[in-house]
Amino acid sequence: MKKLILPILLLVFLSSCNKSTKSAEAGGDDNKKFEKYKDHFVTSMWTFFPDWAANQGYHKLDSVLVVPDSNFCKKVVDFSNVNLDSLKNYSLDNLSDNNKTDFYMVKNQLESMVYSINEMKSFEWNPAEYNVCGPFAEILNGNYDSIDNRLRNFNLKMRNIPAYYEAAKKNIKNPTLEHTQLAIDQNLGGLSVFETDLVAALAKSKLSEAEKKSILDKSKLAVATIKSYADWLKKLDNKTPRSFRLGSELYAKKFNFDIQSAYTADEMFEKAVAHKKELHEEMFGLANKLWTKYMGSAPKPTDKLELIKQVIDKVSLQHTTPEKFQSEIEKQIPELTAYVKAKDLLYIDPSKPLVVRKEPAYMAGVAGASISAAGPYDKNANTYYNVGSMQGWTAERAESYLKEYNDYILQILNIHEAVPGHYTQLVYSNQSPSIIKSVFGNGAMIEGWAVYAERMMLESGYKNSDEMWLMYYKFHLRATINTILDISVHTRNMSKEDAIKLMTREGFQQQAEADGKWKRATLSQVQLCSYYTGFNEIYELRELIKKNEGAKFNLKAFHEKFLSYGSAPVKYIKELMLAKE
Repeated sequence: MKKLILPILLLVFLSSCNKSTKSAEAGGDDNKKFEKYKDHFVTSMWTFFPDWAANQGYHKLDSVLVVPDSNFCKKVVDFSNVNLDSLKNYSLDNLSDNNKTDFYMVKNQLESMVYSINEMKSFEWNPAEYNVCGPFAEILNGNYDSIDNRLRNFNLKMRNIPAYYEAAKKNIKNPTLEHTQLAIDQNLGGLSVFETDLVAALAKSKLSEAEKKSILDKSKLAVATIKSYADWLKKLDNKTPRSFRLGSELYAKKFNFDIQSAYTADEMFEKAVAHKKELHEEMFGLANKLWTKYMGSAPKPTDKLELIKQVIDKVSLQHTTPEKFQSEIEKQIPELTAYVKAKDLLYIDPSKPLVVRKEPAYMAGVAGASISAAGPYDKNANTYYNVGSMQGWTAERAESYLKEYNDYILQILNIHEAVPGHYTQLVYSNQSPSIIKSVFGNGAMIEGWAVYAERMMLESGYKNSDEMWLMYYKFHLRATINTILDISVHTRNMSKEDAIKLMTREGFQQQAEADGKWKRATLSQVQLCSYYTGFNEIYELRELIKKNEGAKFNLKAFHEKFLSYGSAPVKYIKELMLAKE
């Protein structure tokens, strides 16, 4: 299916050249009908996924907590199949370029939902999929409505919490040990939403004392229910837990649905392995050059990787402290914004707020830094840069983490997460005229852009030095190794020992980073491939357009045109941009 998309679109283009005026007019009708269909489809879909809707800024269903029982799963599959049939009413020949892309993205989403329920069935083996704390926290954190109205929705939504967790218990069968522990940690970690955050919100409200008491009574039941779920998981008689490894067949399908690349998982694995070797050569050249500056007259190791490691270890000693880690990030954001503006790399909308915050407890345990972006329905809401905390860590573990995010790499991390990476791209995505491209944002395009932004900033001269380039290559090597690691773990039975060796010896990662990434690989599937896969396709596209346009090529124009298509898969953006040329 994936390999046939380009030939099909080429045939569509060729055949459309011979269409009569009457056909063109019919195409206009089809486009109008498809626009109406998309709006109706998305609005209907939100009734099944109100929390996803709220995350996108659609708050009409904030009072609804869906009970994820077997009846719900059946309804989702039926909804998906009905809409897949509806898509057959539209001819690709008659749709505009943007609508063709939306057609493929809707189709992919529907098929992915059917696959998730009928084949992957993670709702049976991943207890961490059941956690109400996040959606309730977002109601309290939002500024889209008055605190009183949000609290009333919070109150109504709590009614289904007991039924929600009862359904979870019935669904779970032989869960993985790793996801079971994550579910316990994240659910208990999120109790502060009901025990602390809610109390603070009620104090600011103008609700009557009777309403406040009703809400607090329900919150106590919610807390007891969540604790009960965690206790149930702790005591679960799970003699035959499922492996966290997805397996080749399920993995290949999930890769195709999630990444939507022009390449297969196996092809990207081979590309990543070859790219790793290229990066090692670049790093050796820089480390060899820096040897005397950092190692003095010490004899150079004959092993190239060992030489690189020793130089990186020395440079990595330049880092902040645990106490200043978040404030250092906050300080760098305006500096990056000023640099992008001075270099005229792309326009950054100053009216869209970015808030750096401590990572909420209900999100902890998977990634150390992340972005929670405003949705397309609430474009002016805060975008949050979530920063992991080192509270409670041993001094040794904190030092290892800070070496990984040393003074150089912390800047690259901020480029990736904030400016001009995720934060910037997702603001552009919300401006896309297509709700489909915003709602069904492609992870490989989103992560790929952030990885591309790192490279582009250094190419433009940002903090140009041998140390910065060496650390950039180290950080970029991490994205590359993510692909090798994820595919090897889930389809090639890679052991933890070999995974740690890959990351620490060949990726020069600190032990704390490697341990965290191994945990992440056991808890997620395919997502780790999105970084290098997306970067590879974006970089290939830029170089192709640069070659085609020659002296006329303008980097800012390329960036803004690329981002204007929303968070669509890169292969579709490529088709649209080349068609415009």
